[in-house]
Amino acid sequence: MRDKKEGQTEPLKKDGMTRREMLKLSAVAGTGIAIGATGFGSILSVVDQVLDKDTAQADDGVPFYGKTQAGIITEQQTYCYLASFDLETENKTDVIALFKTWTRFADLTTSGGALADADNDMLPPNDTGEAEGLGTGNLTVTIGYGASFFEKNGKDRFGVKAKMPRHLVAVPHMAHDSLNAAYCDGDICLQVCADDQQVAFHGIRNFIRLATGTAAVRWLEEGFIRSADGETPRNLFGFKDGTANTDHASKQGFADVVWSATDEPTWMKNGSYLGYRKIQMLLEVWDRSSLMDQEDTFGRHKKTGAPYGKKKEFDKVNPAKMPTDAHVRLAKDTKQQMHRRAYSYTSGVDAKTGRLEAGLLFICFTQNPETQYLPMLRIMGKMDKLNEYTVPIGNALFACQGGLQVGEYFGQKLLM
Repeated sequence: MRDKKEGQTEPLKKDGMTRREMLKLSAVAGTGIAIGATGFGSILSVVDQVLDKDTAQADDGVPFYGKTQAGIITEQQTYCYLASFDLETENKTDVIALFKTWTRFADLTTSGGALADADNDMLPPNDTGEAEGLGTGNLTVTIGYGASFFEKNGKDRFGVKAKMPRHLVAVPHMAHDSLNAAYCDGDICLQVCADDQQVAFHGIRNFIRLATGTAAVRWLEEGFIRSADGETPRNLFGFKDGTANTDHASKQGFADVVWSATDEPTWMKNGSYLGYRKIQMLLEVWDRSSLMDQEDTFGRHKKTGAPYGKKKEFDKVNPAKMPTDAHVRLAKDTKQQMHRRAYSYTSGVDAKTGRLEAGLLFICFTQNPETQYLPMLRIMGKMDKLNEYTVPIGNALFACQGGLQVGEYFGQKLLM
């Protein structure tokens, strides 16, 4: 085999077939496309619309295709961008075209590739280029659909109202809420996570760019989380966040807690519900509180994460050992589980008060938000001691479809 030229990312032909052609053949086999009279070249051209990885790097990454969407029970990455979009069209064909474009880009970028440029340097590049050479960074892309995607202002814009998920409801106003409409709801959400912030930003930036003329950003949040290897990450209050995830960390546990039930519409099979709250933390107030007050607020010891009455973080919680308004006690009293995937955020300083604008992007995935998620919000809003130090300012609920197979695009089963 000859040496590769500068910028060449795959070997030259050997025995008449390149790596790219092998990928295409795999895609053909995986989707069951019949070649028939259309000819082999035509089929390769069709598959090329979805699977064009000429610029892909040798980087394992997190698989984009699969039974379930990545970014739900995937090991949590360091950085997250969560974006909500409003569709600017009522034409179903436009939405399908957008979802196909998004799918192709998601496929490429999660495997270390990039959109190929046209042979015309008078046109803008097809890819913004800032992630060139950085690999995948364990990038994941997760899509969800809001209630307004199915019906908005009493109108079934895309003919999908009959496929509305069973538990996709408007989240009611909760006690202690101070919601800003600018941080709430939306037709579609994209969660883009990676261990490299530049890779994650490249992803969400290009999704936004590719949506121009069809969908506009309603809100965009940027989060981060970090922990020592094998340890539960900490939120900006310094307490461990996500300890309870171990309670359902098994195949059966995820089936019971996260993945959609069998009575959901077909397109939701192997899907989940994404619950979101933007929670502002009053850090200056918190930082003047005693360690005893802080620990009483959570019902756990700050350094070890151990629940009151126990010595280790993952010891079984005994609510009776905690104050009646402790955050963990109230959560346990609901007797419900959810999969937490929260991130911290910071966004500068409030010009009027001089306080830090920072807090928690609470993200969770549940099988049934009406029984697992909303009851917890009601109880927390009324009784949680943590309310002295936090203000919920954003809110949304989205239904996340199941995973995609090679050749399938976002929303295909929903829009068919």
